[in-house]
Amino acid sequence: MTSPDALLAELEPTAAQLLDRHLATSKEWFPHELVPWSQGRDFEAGYEWSPEEVELSDEVRSALFVNLLTEDNLPYYFRTIERMFGADSAWGTWARRWTAEEGRHSIVIRDYLTVTRAIDPVQLERARMAQVECGEVPEPETPLDGFAYVALQELATRIAHHNTGKLLEDKAGYDVMRKVASDENRHYLFYRDLVTAALEVDPSGAVLAIERQVRTFEMPGTGILDFEVHAKAIAKAGIYDFAVHHDQILVPVVLRHWAIESLEGLSPEADAARAALVKRIARIGKAGQRFAARRDESRERELATA
Repeated sequence: MTSPDALLAELEPTAAQLLDRHLATSKEWFPHELVPWSQGRDFEAGYEWSPEEVELSDEVRSALFVNLLTEDNLPYYFRTIERMFGADSAWGTWARRWTAEEGRHSIVIRDYLTVTRAIDPVQLERARMAQVECGEVPEPETPLDGFAYVALQELATRIAHHNTGKLLEDKAGYDVMRKVASDENRHYLFYRDLVTAALEVDPSGAVLAIERQVRTFEMPGTGILDFEVHAKAIAKAGIYDFAVHHDQILVPVVLRHWAIESLEGLSPEADAARAALVKRIARIGKAGQRFAARRDESRERELATA
């Protein structure tokens, strides 16, 4: 197994190449150009928000709430990433660029929600204060764990943003979420390909890290007030659930792109972890199918009684 310092040193040229690719494929964009400012008006003294202001399902509101508060927790994600990778060379440059882009996401989503009044601004601000004061984020123990975790999270976040946007019956809202999702996709590609390189440098260590992160993975947003309630609502809407996690993350990334099942030369411990990982992915897939079936049955009953 390669030591963390040696691993980061060996992967630094790869990180530099991936950073250059990211910068070359990124297009400058501005939050103020996406927000429908003409819909805005002053918040009068004593204003009390009502869900009737914007026709939106509770599930979509939960998704917007969680998506934004996850972005708001950026300072602590940055702290964790800089601690794992360091502040120098391509690692530090990437962490700072990533932070600048993620900060832009919270700006544009909050401006959109404030202008359209889609979410209670008082509840949202209180939740932001609680989230940032709490400062809860996953703390992977090693760089390998960090690479694997952030690859999975960035893809999960991209999917959640994109699926939320599709459920907004508002072109401006869809454009906001699509733009944010496109950034998240480039972030995911950086970390996905970093894990691919790590699998060549330290295959056993990388497999152990991937298995740990899949086993302990939670939907982005952990630490948010009433997170479990919102997560259930998000799953009910099909924005992000076990089926999405299995079909759009675990299978295409872990099994296909990283080709976990075909790796050779693993240590006995890593080989056992791989076997457990493959079984876990299969169980998640079955759980996703069961959940989706129950959700479809519930929707059919709701339509029948409507």
